[in-house]
Amino acid sequence: MRKVAILIVTVLFIAVLGLMTVMAHAPAPDYTSSVAQVGDQALFIRSYRVDVTVEDQIARTSIEQVFVNNGSIPAEGTYIFPLPPGVTISDLVMRIDGEAYSARILEKEEAAQVYSDIVRTLRDPALLQYIGTNAIQANVFPIPAGGERTLEIEYSQVLALENNLFHYIYPLRTEHISTLPVGQLNIRVEVETDDPVSNIYSSSHNPAINRLSDSHFVASFETTNTLESNDFHLYYGVQNDEVSVNVLTFRESATEDGFFLAMVAPPVTVNEENIIPKDVVIVLDSSGSMDGEKWQQAKEAAKFVLDNLNSEDRFNIVLFSSSVRTYATSPQGLDEVNDAKAWLDVSYDAGGTNIDWALQTALDLNDQEHQQVILFLTDGLATEGNIEMDMILENVETRSADNVRIFTFGVGDDVNTFLLDELSQRHNGASEYVRPFERIDEKVSALYSKVSSPVLTDLVMKFDGVDVYDLHPQRLPDLFAGSQLLVAGRYRGDSEDVSLTLSGDIDGESVNYVYDNLKFRVNAGGDELIPRLWATRRIGHLLNQIRLGGEDPELVESIVQLSLRYGIITPYTSFIITEDDILGQQNQTRIIDQINPTATALALVPSGQNAVDAAQASGGLSNQGVAATMPAGTPILMLPTLTAVPTMQAMPRMTEEATLVVTPAAAFGTPLPSSTPTTTPFVNVVTATLLPGSGAIKAVGDRTFILRDGVWIDTTFDPDEMEPIEIEFLSDEYFDLMAEDERVAEFYALGEQVIFVLDGIAYQIVL
Repeated sequence: MRKVAILIVTVLFIAVLGLMTVMAHAPAPDYTSSVAQVGDQALFIRSYRVDVTVEDQIARTSIEQVFVNNGSIPAEGTYIFPLPPGVTISDLVMRIDGEAYSARILEKEEAAQVYSDIVRTLRDPALLQYIGTNAIQANVFPIPAGGERTLEIEYSQVLALENNLFHYIYPLRTEHISTLPVGQLNIRVEVETDDPVSNIYSSSHNPAINRLSDSHFVASFETTNTLESNDFHLYYGVQNDEVSVNVLTFRESATEDGFFLAMVAPPVTVNEENIIPKDVVIVLDSSGSMDGEKWQQAKEAAKFVLDNLNSEDRFNIVLFSSSVRTYATSPQGLDEVNDAKAWLDVSYDAGGTNIDWALQTALDLNDQEHQQVILFLTDGLATEGNIEMDMILENVETRSADNVRIFTFGVGDDVNTFLLDELSQRHNGASEYVRPFERIDEKVSALYSKVSSPVLTDLVMKFDGVDVYDLHPQRLPDLFAGSQLLVAGRYRGDSEDVSLTLSGDIDGESVNYVYDNLKFRVNAGGDELIPRLWATRRIGHLLNQIRLGGEDPELVESIVQLSLRYGIITPYTSFIITEDDILGQQNQTRIIDQINPTATALALVPSGQNAVDAAQASGGLSNQGVAATMPAGTPILMLPTLTAVPTMQAMPRMTEEATLVVTPAAAFGTPLPSSTPTTTPFVNVVTATLLPGSGAIKAVGDRTFILRDGVWIDTTFDPDEMEPIEIEFLSDEYFDLMAEDERVAEFYALGEQVIFVLDGIAYQIVL
């Protein structure tokens, strides 16, 4: 939105992250600056803390925001804090620099009028996204030039219970209010209940979870220099079964299929007799390439596993190079741990890499009395014995049994990612990659800590009342003590009450858990981030299918469509956003033809840095617990050449030429901490050029919008099939449409010119 500077010094503080929208039409801030210049003013948030305590259903939220005025004149105005939808608050307290201040609560109708009046005055629709919510309003202090003020708010609310889940929301979005980042953001939620807590989940962020007891936990999230695109959502359930199941659903329309997320969790505290005994076989690459620090770390990793076996577990160790050595000829009990550690201390590394022989030896140690868990670690390609991947996999299949779980660790970049991923996927395990800058022992110990205590194996889910499809993960992993299983999928049907049967094995005995009266939405609504999470996981699954099974035009087409629909960056779609014409079936077909060579290349290279990058990225997407999206409004840059790995990255600023820093995570939309190239050895630094027609991308609910020539366009809009209805910005028709459907307000908040689709009809907001 183009703004013209005028001499008005009154400021409207819009406190969604406390960022400040100015009642003056000033030039847009420079992306390279952390402080926005507004006329003669410079206002920003230096720190932002949110502390929440929840006792039973009562949540008390305490907010502290430190405002800084780097300008040369004072700033003062009205403070408005939009509240989450449906929230009724009490015990409101507001302080400024420690002194009590008067504030009042605006009911949603009055708040909507305030929002609309501001939009008409400033010609800035940012606040419209909060139509339908209550708000806190206060006339506040001036912030003197060069000074700062600390604002504190406290309020209480009762958390609603739905599908046996309590839901806490904090209004954290900032992208529609300001382009300025918040310096330091901290959110801490402490929950204490009378009953044991089961599932804990955030659909919007990835907080650290610290379980202090069965009924007491802390969820915390912090970041710096951030522009948050989603409100903070936290769900938690109360344990009411031996294994708890909770469900979240979303439906855009009653006529469309819905999305769901099923959360499965065992009790936080599991009695040792309920933990399934296992035989752990540690298979370590002791070839010459492991010489030195890598070998020492590998031995420390093995010792960690041995020291953390459960009382009924057994173990063995297989070392392999050109030949294979085993610690014992049969599984050993805990009384042998110290001798095994001593044996490791005098072991050495030398020779080639005989992966086939090592895996066959490990599998031959399986007496099928317990579940067999193989931890397989290698830093290289097979160079001895059978070296062909298909033959190695065939030999593993021949000797394997249903009780085998294989977890693989690839050390460095000279590993066969296809072999390691196939081994883990076929045998209900997981793959980890230890990059040159990471420690082997830390990676192994972290994964083993998660899988050391199985409580239910060979899981199967069956639903009664709705048809479910496209579940991810498609093959359910084992359930471990202290873990949480997330299953995302689609559903169709009009039965609101659904029954779910979870089947599995406990030490060879079959068990069934039945959960009735699960609510799957019939009408529109729900958590709008669930579709994006499902799409993230599905894209990761499709990428793995291409990597391991070869390029398939139908798979590429699915990836392209999902990426454009949900704004998820992949090796195929990272460069698409820069093109002028990407909407409609004809343009998507053209794009698919252009990028098929990239898909082919991705399926041809099993080892090397690019292959490990791709394995980590696709694996990361398929196991995501939070939807992968790009930072709101992020400009896109493209490299001059296209290779088999992601060649694009979001940058925090737009220039004609910029430095592009690429990391595996960053290639899939994770924002970099800085646009300045780092000197760490694992980061590649290359030069990129901003291409004509490139723009920005924003996620709004379950929709994605791209910026083209000043117009935000919904990626569900098909210009070949739809003729949009034009509506003048800020006209009566503009507000009438918003009054008919509150979803429109979210789209309006993008800017003055928007094209969006509502129930199959396209609308275009024009000046």
